[in-house]
Amino acid sequence: MFDLFRSREKTVRIMLGGLLLVVAVSMLTYLVPNYNTGGSTGSEMVIAEVGNDTITLPEVQKIVQMTMRSRQLPPEILPNYLPTMIDQMITERALYLQAQKLGYQVSDTEVAETIRQMVPNLYQDGKFIGTAQYAALLAQQNMSIEQFEGDLRRQIMISRLRDIAMEGTIVTPAEIEAAFKKKAERAKVEYVKLTADKYKAESQPTVTEMQEFFKSNSSRYMVPEKKNLAVLIADQSKLEATIVPTDADLQRAYNQNTQAFTTPERVKVHHILIMTKDKPPAEEAKLKAKAESLLQQVRNGADFAKLAKENSEDPGSKDNGGEYWVQRNGQMVKEFEDAAFNLKPGQSDLVKTAYGYHVFQVVERQAAGLRTFNEVKGDIAAQWKKQRVNDILQRAGDQATAALKKDPSHPEKVAAEFNMQLVTVNNYTNNDIPELGPSPDFSQAVAGLKKGEVSQAVAANNKVAVAVVTDVVPPHPSTFEEVQNQVKDTMVQNRSVAAVQRHAQELIEKANAMGGDLAKAAKSMGLETKTTSEFERGGTVEGVGSASYLSGAFDKPVGAIFGPSGTPDGATLVGKVLSHAAPDPAQMTAQRSVIRDEIKSQRAKDRATLFEAGIKDALVKSGKIKIHQDVIDRLIASYRSNS
Repeated sequence: MFDLFRSREKTVRIMLGGLLLVVAVSMLTYLVPNYNTGGSTGSEMVIAEVGNDTITLPEVQKIVQMTMRSRQLPPEILPNYLPTMIDQMITERALYLQAQKLGYQVSDTEVAETIRQMVPNLYQDGKFIGTAQYAALLAQQNMSIEQFEGDLRRQIMISRLRDIAMEGTIVTPAEIEAAFKKKAERAKVEYVKLTADKYKAESQPTVTEMQEFFKSNSSRYMVPEKKNLAVLIADQSKLEATIVPTDADLQRAYNQNTQAFTTPERVKVHHILIMTKDKPPAEEAKLKAKAESLLQQVRNGADFAKLAKENSEDPGSKDNGGEYWVQRNGQMVKEFEDAAFNLKPGQSDLVKTAYGYHVFQVVERQAAGLRTFNEVKGDIAAQWKKQRVNDILQRAGDQATAALKKDPSHPEKVAAEFNMQLVTVNNYTNNDIPELGPSPDFSQAVAGLKKGEVSQAVAANNKVAVAVVTDVVPPHPSTFEEVQNQVKDTMVQNRSVAAVQRHAQELIEKANAMGGDLAKAAKSMGLETKTTSEFERGGTVEGVGSASYLSGAFDKPVGAIFGPSGTPDGATLVGKVLSHAAPDPAQMTAQRSVIRDEIKSQRAKDRATLFEAGIKDALVKSGKIKIHQDVIDRLIASYRSNS
């Protein structure tokens, strides 16, 4: 059935898919299909054992794919993040094992209520959509009802165990007062910002120095493995142009889905908004007079669309002449909706809402009813073609994959047989293929292939692609000539950073020698000083960013020089304390509860971290957790070679 005819189901499917992704990536544990079902797992595939449970390579790879697909993690930092991800998976399963030992249980009613809260669209008008549709939606996420609800039950148990660490946190009045003083204390400083760019001229290496650096660091300059690919691409837009539905096909689709084309009563209106919201009350009379003048112009036959474009302050409608279709569904403010249904076509009036004055004109009224076949024929045709093309694309991808596996040496024959575009790609790493567009899934599909091997069919950007590796160029050391510019950039960057630190220290020494005169010392070195306004520890400073980079000002007396302090953009700061300002004690009453909650939250997090680490360490010592570091190292190495 077409997506056009099941918008509610589509909404549920999107929400459910989002739920599964969020839970899978954040929990990093059970909401991943069990790859161990149906057979034993070799030791080379097991990352860790927790009790009778195992964490396998495919499970971790599945989470990585989901994370990459949702663009939650840049590929280049993935190898560095993997150990943390795996450690969290082990911790989650350790917590579940501990919860089982403590006899924690979750009832079916509690699971159902959790699902209702997490995915309210599974309950249309308060009524469950049905087991069959629920199962179908989960199947699209490669999960069964039993698996999904079992995984959710485990996560509820883990959450309850974590709650133990969150209970009983106490914060004393003295602690609140100390935190308030630290938070609200203000400082004002004079500072100098030193950047690497200023010292690049003195950081330039000679060719001989670059050659020496290259020899000492040659292992850093490797040409990564590259692949030559033959990529077969089926394009949805080209296929759509070749498919023409018959009137009988469209009429059949219309007859089977008439409910989708039933429209409620609605009114077409034009309006001009003269905004009063967030404007001074003294201007209201003037704004009302302007609206009344516009209304009179409309009643005298003026061009409404022209008036709307020139005067309306409603960005959602001014460019289309102030036009809206209004239904009795509460999406518009009540006064607006009432006016739409109370006026007759051709009538105009002035309507006041919380937003301002609306010059209002009813254009057309449509009674509730079924839209005719001819009215929706174009929409049905477009959806019909899209559905047919999706089926053809999927079939072409599967068939081309099978054909290539039988004969990987003749991709041109397979491309011709299935009417697919053949693209030759040489020296492929993880770069985008212009004919396909950006596709992390494609990069992942070809990452581990050897010469002669065929990828799975991958959908990307309304296309389906299948690749065969025609050759593999192994990694090899670069020559100096290939990376000379890269070597130079690295050396200049390293030397510039060192120069910044050297000059920053020189500035501090000069300022102290000049009796704390930072401005005079800076001028002697060709540097500029700036002065901040008063700022708090947790505030921001113009030209600097976070006040944390000038936090040294809070620990030094007035007149003291402090620093150097680095910033994320590579700059270094040297400052002088100009003044301190104590917080206003009267403000502490208003902030007391917020500060107390912040302290409690941080302590609860700290306790939870210690609690989880204690459970995990105890299970490791008792032999209930076994970690296979060699498998983890191989996994990380595989992603590092592809990054």
